[in-house]
Amino acid sequence: MQKIIRRRHPGGIPDILNGLSGTAIHPVLARVYCSRGIVDPLELELQTAQLLPPAQLLNADRAAILLADHLATDSRIVIIGDFDADGATSTALAVTALRAFGATQVRYLVPNRFEFGYGMTPEIVAVALQDKPDLIVTVDNGISSNEGVAAAKAAGVATLITDHHLAGDDIPDADVIVNPNQPGCDFKSKNLAGVGVIFYVMLALRAELRRRGWFAGSTGIAEPNLAEFLDLVALGTVADVVPLDRNNRILVAQGLARIRSGKARPGVAAILEVASKNYRKVVASDLGFAVGPRLNAAGRLDDMSVGIECLMSTQAAYASALATQLHQLNLDRRLIEEGMQRDALKALKKLDLEENIESPVALTLYEASWHQGVIGILASRVKDRMHRPTIVFADGDSGQIKGSARSIPGVHIRDILAAIATRHPGLILKFGGHAMAAGLTLMHETFEQFSQAFIDEVSRHVDDVNLQAVIESDGELDAAELELGLATELRFAGPWGQHFAEPIFDGRFKLIQQRLVGQKHLKLVLGYEGSTRLLDAIAFNVDLAVWPHETAEMVDLAYRLDVNEFRGNTTLQLMVEQISVADTG
Repeated sequence: MQKIIRRRHPGGIPDILNGLSGTAIHPVLARVYCSRGIVDPLELELQTAQLLPPAQLLNADRAAILLADHLATDSRIVIIGDFDADGATSTALAVTALRAFGATQVRYLVPNRFEFGYGMTPEIVAVALQDKPDLIVTVDNGISSNEGVAAAKAAGVATLITDHHLAGDDIPDADVIVNPNQPGCDFKSKNLAGVGVIFYVMLALRAELRRRGWFAGSTGIAEPNLAEFLDLVALGTVADVVPLDRNNRILVAQGLARIRSGKARPGVAAILEVASKNYRKVVASDLGFAVGPRLNAAGRLDDMSVGIECLMSTQAAYASALATQLHQLNLDRRLIEEGMQRDALKALKKLDLEENIESPVALTLYEASWHQGVIGILASRVKDRMHRPTIVFADGDSGQIKGSARSIPGVHIRDILAAIATRHPGLILKFGGHAMAAGLTLMHETFEQFSQAFIDEVSRHVDDVNLQAVIESDGELDAAELELGLATELRFAGPWGQHFAEPIFDGRFKLIQQRLVGQKHLKLVLGYEGSTRLLDAIAFNVDLAVWPHETAEMVDLAYRLDVNEFRGNTTLQLMVEQISVADTG
C-alpha cells in the first residue's frame, strides 16, 4: 500500500526551537527534537540519576521486602519468564541479579509456547512445584494469571508478579504485584518493558538490603553495581517496541553506552558479533533488528532457554557457541516466514485488497500449516503492507487455533478483543496483550464467526482513524544538508524508537542509475537540485512489478540518512522508505 507523506512541520520551524538555539546541535536535529516534544535542552540529558525513583512504582517497596525476606532465609526461588526477547532479558536479569544479592537457590522456567502457552498457567506452576519453591516470581507476565497464582497459593507458595501488560477486570491474588499499568499505580512511565519493571524491583531490593545492612554484615556479599544490567534492559526495551518516553530513553541510552564502551555481557557481545554489528557503533535499531530477532528465534522455533543461557553466560566462548545457535535458528525462522508470507500474499490477492478502496477495516488469516511461533512476525508484515489491524492464526491443540494480533495507530487491539469477549461470551477462550500487539485462542470452528466479529468491532473504532498509511516526514533537506556529518549526528542522537521515531525526510531526486541487488532490493544513484554530487541509495523489498522502472527520470522519496561502511570506507547513503515515480506533468 502506497503511503501518504505528511510533514511534521509544514509551516517551518516553530518558535519553541529558540529553547534549543544555544546548543551545539545541528539545526536539522534541533527541528527533529522539537517535533518529538523536546523543548528544553535539559530533556536531552539521559543520565541514570534522572530516572524516575523506584519508590514511585506501586508495590516496588513491598516486592523488595518480600524478596529480602526470602534472601535472608536462602529460600528456593523460581522465576517464570516469557518466550520473547523482553521475557528472556527479564529472566536473565532477575536470576543474575538475585544471585549477585546472595540467592543460592534460584532457577528459572520459561513455558514452551507449544506445550504450555503463555504466562504463569496452572500447568507451568505444576512444573515449578517439582522444585519445591518457597517463592515464584514472574517477569514480563502474570497480570492475567489468576488460575496460576491460585494454584501456587493452594500449594502454599508465595507469588510476586512483575509485569507491564494491561490488567484485566480481575487481578490475580498474588502476594505482591508490580506493574505500572495496574489499577492505582501512578508511576509516570507507563511504558516500561517487562525488563524495565524487574530492573526497578532490583533497584528497590538493593535499597532494602542496604537498609538492613546486608552488604555491611557477615554475608560477605559485595554490593552489586546494577548499572551492569543496563545492556539487558536496553535490549529488552527496544526489542519489545515499547514507547521510548524519557525514562525509557535513559535506560536505553545508558545500556547502549555500556555496550559501546566494551562493557556488554558476553552474550550480548556474542549476538552482536554473529550479526556482524560493531559494538563500538551500536544503536537502538541494531538491538531491534539484529539482536532481538536472533534472541526471539529461540522462543519461536525451539526453547528460549538457549537465549537466556546465552545472556547469562560469563564465558565468552560458551556465549559465542550459543549465539551461533541463535543465529542458525534465526536463519531457519526466515525460511519458514518466507513460505508463510507467500501463502499470505496469495490469500490477500484473492481478496483483491490492494486495489479495493472498500477493503475490510481488519484482516484475519489462517492456515493449518503455518508455524505457531512465526505468526506474530507474519501478522506484523501483513499489517505493515496493508495498514490494517491484522490477526494471523495457526493450529494449536485440541481443536484450538492460536492467533497473534498486530494493530495500527488509533486502534487499541487489546481493547478490541475485550469488547468482542463482552459482546460474544465464550467466543474467545483467552486473550491478553497491549495496544499494538496481543495474543488469543479460539476454537477452530469459530474462526469465521470471530473474523466477522473482529471486523465489526474494529469498524466501531475507526471513524476518526485514517486507514491510509502515513509516513511522518521531517521535511526536505537542502543540498548542503545531505552530508555524512549530519547522518552521523542523527544516527547517535536518539535513542530512536517507538513514539520517538528516527528522522525521515522526503524530496524529489533525479534518477541516474537503478539496478536490482539481492533479487528484490533496488540500488540507486541519484542527483539532487543544487548539487553536482551523486548520492547512493537503496530501497529494500521493492515491488518487482514496478521496479526497475525503464522510463522513470525523477523519483519522489521518503528516506533516512544512513552511514554506510564498506571495506574501510564510510559514505552517506539514503535508506529509502518509499519510492514512487515523480509526476512532472
